Amino acid sequence: MVPRKVFVNLPVSDLQASMTFFSKLGFEFNPKFTDEKAACMVLSDDGYVMLLKQPFFQTFTKQPLWTRGANEVLVCISCTSRAEVDELVKKALANGGAPAMPPQDHGFMYGHSFYDLDGHHWEVMWMQQ
Repeated sequence: MVPRKVFVNLPVSDLQASMTFFSKLGFEFNPKFTDEKAACMVLSDDGYVMLLKQPFFQTFTKQPLWTRGANEVLVCISCTSRAEVDELVKKALANGGAPAMPPQDHGFMYGHSFYDLDGHHWEVMWMQQ
């Protein structure tokens, strides 16, 4: 199978605040695909999150925008250890994020979660290889 790149697009109310929030979690942005309307957050060589100002996001769909208080999507990212999961969630909460679900420990898999500044639900997980 040919590897595919994934670009998750999320509407944000304040692009600069969202970039600052995710930078504090350790994520970088690709300047080639970042401007005053959008920012390309790099998860890996094959995974990206496009943070789009709400009016710009709206140009890509005829559907109404998601609103705080309703779930549209869960974004799940992997970590290399349980400790990294806890550290990422700790950073998110310390920088304006909100708790989502309590940690879940299944032995071979561990996860925790948070809501970002716009209320998007992020799952952070580690899985034994």
